[in-house]
Amino acid sequence: MSHGEVRIENRARCHLPTLTTSRASTWLIGITLAAFQLTGCAKKSPPPPPKPPEVVVAPVRQQDVPVFGEWVAQLNGPINAAIMPKVQGYLLSQDYVNGSLVRKGQLLFQIDSRPFQAALEQATAEVDRTEAALAKATNDVQRDTPLAGQKAIPQKQLDDDLANQEWATAELQAKKAARQQAVLNLGWTKVYSPVSGVAGIANSQVGDLVGPSIKMTTVSQVDPIWAYFNISESLYLTYAPQISRVLESGAITTPVPVEFIQANDVPYAFRGRVVFVNREIAAGTGTIQLAAAFPNRQAILRPGGFGRVRVQTSTARNALLVPQAAVIEVQSQYQVIVVGPNDRASVRPVKVGDRVGTNWIITDGLKLGDRVVVEGIQKIQTLAAQSPQTANEGIPVIPKTYVTSAGNS
Repeated sequence: MSHGEVRIENRARCHLPTLTTSRASTWLIGITLAAFQLTGCAKKSPPPPPKPPEVVVAPVRQQDVPVFGEWVAQLNGPINAAIMPKVQGYLLSQDYVNGSLVRKGQLLFQIDSRPFQAALEQATAEVDRTEAALAKATNDVQRDTPLAGQKAIPQKQLDDDLANQEWATAELQAKKAARQQAVLNLGWTKVYSPVSGVAGIANSQVGDLVGPSIKMTTVSQVDPIWAYFNISESLYLTYAPQISRVLESGAITTPVPVEFIQANDVPYAFRGRVVFVNREIAAGTGTIQLAAAFPNRQAILRPGGFGRVRVQTSTARNALLVPQAAVIEVQSQYQVIVVGPNDRASVRPVKVGDRVGTNWIITDGLKLGDRVVVEGIQKIQTLAAQSPQTANEGIPVIPKTYVTSAGNS
């Protein structure tokens, strides 16, 4: 072996060529780099799977629940009195505050009474003059009656005296009637409220010429106040026998309580009763109008206001209930996320019925004992979007028991 060569052992066995010192160095560097590359490209161990999300689940409950119907209603007073003066004259004063509560018999307006006072005085004078004429005619009859019997005066004179007496009697009655009308006209210069209620804005101002054709304001009776609503003909026919029995008994109200939901979705404090059923079904809508009366002593409800009336229509026997928060609505279709015995969550379509408080009646898709997700729905939807295969098999979850506001699970 010469001085410039390095012998590699087992050359024949490994089939390695004889290398010089420089070539051997290059080869060793290449081996080292390759080892680093192989080490860097080695496959890393997969990370541990994420922890299943925690969700709150509620069991499907079964119980008898009342079923309610709701209809849009508009408020109005049972009496809306249009205030129109009975005499014509100039308005002197408005004696109430616009929009305030007024009592029956309370003074609302005063009309200039001076012309009517003068008319009364004139009518009184006419009565006095006619009474004097009647007294004269009566005296003539009393004086001439014996004279005519003695043939001292012509019979015609007595006949004239009697005719004058009858005319004066009739004239006195007419004058007294005119005086009574003058008294009424004078009294009508003060306009009083015919009912207790809320008085509206005055349409006439002080100084205006008002008369019987002028509506000065409106007073609406508001205690009780009526809520008018319309139900379908089919629903009316369902309860028509009960309604007929109430009407035949002479009762003014039905025994069914009615709840009024105000425009701000706050239930009104007092319950009402149905007091009115219209005589006919509207041909254009196929509905019939009803009205429910509600106590309204503080005039919280005002005519013209809108809301909803809520009436119990039936009772659902053995209804399946889930919290409303568990129901997902997608394009008018309803779904819930059910957690199985293996604590895997999957989406299930359901059919829903009426809402009952914070719960929803489920008519199809669930059975007693199923568990539905109430809180954590978004977590499950996110995992399902990331891994559709896992979603088909069911997404593992850690369920926790749902507790209602009342403390019942």
